[in-house]
Formats: sequence, C-alpha cells, structure tokens
Amino acid sequence: MDFSFSKNEKLKSRKVIDSLFTEGKSVAKYPLRLVYVEVTNEEEIPLKMGVSVSKKHFKHAVDRNYYKRVLRECYRHNKHLLLENITKKYAAMFFYQTSDRLSSEEINEKTILLFKKFIETENKTV
Repeated sequence: MDFSFSKNEKLKSRKVIDSLFTEGKSVAKYPLRLVYVEVTNEEEIPLKMGVSVSKKHFKHAVDRNYYKRVLRECYRHNKHLLLENITKKYAAMFFYQTSDRLSSEEINEKTILLFKKFIETENKTV
C-alpha cells in the first residue's frame, strides 16, 4: 500500500480551487469538512487533495501549520479508503474548522469517519 502524498496529488490549480468554492459539494464530521468537486482532467491521478486551517480559529501561523501537517498525515494514512471506493476523478479540500485543539489521534478517527461518509454520499449519487 502506498502511503505517500506526492507533489502531483496536491491540489494547486487556482481554477479548480475556485470551482470547489463555487460549485463544490460538502460533507462534514465535526471538526472536519471535505469540499469536493468532480473533475475531468487528463492526468492519471484519481484524487487531488488540499488542506486548509482557518486564520479565524488559529491566529498564529505556527498553530495553523501544525494542524495542516496533522491533516496531511491523516489523509496520507487513510487515502486508501477513498481510492479503493471512488470511480470518478475528484478534487477536494480538507478543512479543520474549529478552535478546539484536538489530538492527532482524535483527528485521525474523525478523518476515517469523514471519508466513510464521503464514500456513502458519493455511492448514493452514482
């Protein structure tokens, strides 16, 4: 199993990020939220992911960077849940949306629940 999060898997396209916020769908599992949109890119990558932590909740960059690292790690360890169960190509943004300081273990548990909820939602629409 590949536990990497390589450069070509990261969401960097400004156009795709803008489309995420204009026409994207969302699933949430407190304190996490996943905003996603189906994309039609020619690349072989089935899922491009970005992470974000609000400046509103964490004023200091060191705190935001810590939670972004934790989110990337949680995604990296659990992305197989998504990749094994999606049939379309997606671009997604992963948000930490509270000022509560949860441990990385708690965030990992919530990530698994969020990914399962995303899979259920997408399997209903197919």
